[in-house]
Amino acid sequence: MDNKNLFIELEKLLRMESTYCTEDGVLLKNAIVEAALALRPELIAKLLQHDGLKRNFFTEVEGVLVFDKVKFQKFVMNKRFLPDSYTSFKNKVGLTNEDGDFLSESREVVLSWPYKDCVLEGGQTKEDAKRNEVFWNEILAPDEINRLTEPKVLTKFKRYDADGEREVDSISMYDNLIIKGNNLLALHSLKKKYAGKVKLIYIDPPYNTGNDSFGYNDSFNHSTWLTFMRNRLQLAYDLLSEDGSIYVQLIGMKFIIANFF
Repeated sequence: MDNKNLFIELEKLLRMESTYCTEDGVLLKNAIVEAALALRPELIAKLLQHDGLKRNFFTEVEGVLVFDKVKFQKFVMNKRFLPDSYTSFKNKVGLTNEDGDFLSESREVVLSWPYKDCVLEGGQTKEDAKRNEVFWNEILAPDEINRLTEPKVLTKFKRYDADGEREVDSISMYDNLIIKGNNLLALHSLKKKYAGKVKLIYIDPPYNTGNDSFGYNDSFNHSTWLTFMRNRLQLAYDLLSEDGSIYVQLIGMKFIIANFF
């Protein structure tokens, strides 16, 4: 297949994907190049569907097809291919998300903040109130996070019934438990046994007003709170049954409705 036909076939293939063209059908050269350099799976898959494109832009190495993104970039940037395309943005003004999709056309908005990719232990005792909170990054500190999330042994059990306090000889799935301690550690300790079985979760977290006993990070007050909440809400969600509900009491504060995870 000569280059002229290859240009036509590639253009035809890319027009089938809205990511690479405007609403008017104009292909976005820069968006195509960026997708190629990032080795985005959806673009690679489309190129592999066409024998001519696969033959020109892929090389077989020991039974594995390797994409020549440099050759593809030079081909697309050639003036013979979309000579009038100069921008990767759609022909429309508006706010977009990270993928370039307009918020007005998106069903999902994701809230971002510093340390979102971290786990915060969040000490909650009076002794912990003045300590500097440590953010464990999910990628950089897996050992520290595993230490936090591994199930812990519950000790110092006490049973209360109509006759008052008495010794505990056994517990069952149907006992009501009051667990005193760090809620992140407690939730992880309960997850294996109760995941998908809890019908109601009600939480009354610190309100992020600076007036309660939770020791916030002074530099990232709100980010600390958001990371603290995300870690726990994500875990609480795993405990819920299919028809379960979670209620969060946040009286007197503004709250952003968004995809929290």
